[in-house]
Amino acid sequence: MKHLVVLTGAGMSAESGIKTFRGADGLWEGHDVMQVASPEGFEADPELVLEFYNQRRRQLLEVAPNKAHLELANLEKHFKITIITQNIDDLHERAGSTNVIHLHGELLKVRSTKNEALVFDWKKDLNLGDLDKNGNQLRPHIVWFGEAVPLIDKAVEICATADKLLIIGTSLQVYPAASLMHYVPENTPTFFIDPNPSISSSKKVTVIAESATEGINTFISVL
Repeated sequence: MKHLVVLTGAGMSAESGIKTFRGADGLWEGHDVMQVASPEGFEADPELVLEFYNQRRRQLLEVAPNKAHLELANLEKHFKITIITQNIDDLHERAGSTNVIHLHGELLKVRSTKNEALVFDWKKDLNLGDLDKNGNQLRPHIVWFGEAVPLIDKAVEICATADKLLIIGTSLQVYPAASLMHYVPENTPTFFIDPNPSISSSKKVTVIAESATEGINTFISVL
């Protein structure tokens, strides 16, 4: 089967009701991003950071995969599919996709602040005093600003094996994820679904200026 590599971002989940957090003023739910998504922010005010992600987690548990998630999962009947997502939700998995790489971590997991290998499934609120077996505070299993992206090398290797590349719901502005499209083999057919695309169609790239749920149908029709 041909290998379809899919890069997804916030626009993929927006139609499920997942907020993209960052407004036109650059704030995340009224907070400077460094307050709630950086090691320094966590050290300065851990309760604020934990509550920020508790709210995100509660919201995630109330929404469902949208048509775009479901159609991608359905395409596994016809392609080998690897999804590399910047999203921290589990909507791809809930839709039925079986091979998902979460570059920026997972909201329904937590990890030890002292041992990154200690990772736990977590669907309830995370509070100060929730500790690992060694007595260390737990934190969201999220890659914060200023932290390394552990799975980026694996993502690069996956992109190098793509027969087709689909980019959906991402502005291609956040690095290192935005660089991944440059690692697919030369002349790999690339499709970019976004209602406000940051790039234009070219010989290699087909731009589909539609939302995720609309654009996925257009993409399937031209496969």
